[in-house]
Amino acid sequence: MSKLFLGMFLFACGHIFGWFQLNLQNMSEWWKDKPLLAALSMGVPTSMFFWFAWKHITEASGSAWSARFIGSSMGMFVFSILTWYLLGESMLTTKTMVCLTLAIAIILIQVFA
Repeated sequence: MSKLFLGMFLFACGHIFGWFQLNLQNMSEWWKDKPLLAALSMGVPTSMFFWFAWKHITEASGSAWSARFIGSSMGMFVFSILTWYLLGESMLTTKTMVCLTLAIAIILIQVFA
């Protein structure tokens, strides 16, 4: 179970780095014209987080499907929080709340079923 939760944590870290890689251009003038720097400085750690997250979850669950569903659902959760908190975009719409609820349900099913 600890490998599963470590994998979930690593997926969350990967999604955080990925979020910043894509959104810093909208948050800072300095990053607007630096896609290669963003890709190299944040893309490599993002890939490493995802690689190790996948490794731990597939070892813990024995299934690539579990890693895929957990990884995608963690991405929905991380994206929603960061976009709301740092970009000020509301997540209090019906479709967003339904999607977040489904993402949480998918994680719970993969962890406890």
